[in-house]
Amino acid sequence: MPNIVLFSGSSHHDLSQKVADRLGLDLGKVITKKFSNQETCVEIGESVRGEDVYIVQSGCGEINDNLMELLIMINACKIASASRVTAVIPCFPYARQDKKDKSRAPISAKLVANMLSVAGADHIITMDLHASQIQGFFDIAVDNLYAEPAVLQWIRENIPEWKNCIIVSPDAGGAKRYGKWPNLAPLVSWFPGISRRHITITILAVC
Repeated sequence: MPNIVLFSGSSHHDLSQKVADRLGLDLGKVITKKFSNQETCVEIGESVRGEDVYIVQSGCGEINDNLMELLIMINACKIASASRVTAVIPCFPYARQDKKDKSRAPISAKLVANMLSVAGADHIITMDLHASQIQGFFDIAVDNLYAEPAVLQWIRENIPEWKNCIIVSPDAGGAKRYGKWPNLAPLVSWFPGISRRHITITILAVC
C-alpha cells in the first residue's frame, strides 16, 4: 500500500503545516524559487515513486504564480512515478469565471480544470466552489467540501445569544446555503441593496 506524502506550495504554508500536524506527518521536502526572468522552478526533494502524493496549494494571494507552481509540482511528482497525485485547493482559482456571461467572455474555470488534468492530477479536493457545476469541468474525481458545518459550530460555541442574531447575506445564493439548516433558517436574511464590497459574512445582534 503506498505511503502518503504531503507537500506544501507557497500560498499558505501555515495551513499545510497544520494539516500535516493533524495527520501526524512531516511535510515533504520541496524547493520553490524564481529564475531571474521570473519563471517558477520547483524541485521535489525526496522520492515519490509509488507514493500517494497530496499537494496543498490555495488560489489566494499571487493567484497566477501559485497556480503555475501547483501545476509544476503536480507534473514533477507525476513524472517521478508517484502512484497518485491529489491537489488540495481550498480556494479554487478562477472559480468565479465559470460561465460565458457575455459575448467573447472566457470560461476560465474550465481552462484551469483542463490544466490540472493535463498536468497529471488524479484527484482534486476543494472547498465551497463558486458554483457546483465546476465539478463537471473535470474528467477526474473532485471532492467539493463545505465550510458551513464548521462555521455553524463556531457560531454556537462563541456567540452566547446566537439564537437572537441575524446572519446577513449579500446575495440570494448565500442566504439559500445557510437557509437549508433547519435551526438557522429563521436567522438568515438577504438584503438586496447591500453591496458585496461592504459585507462578506456579517452577524448582527438584534437590539
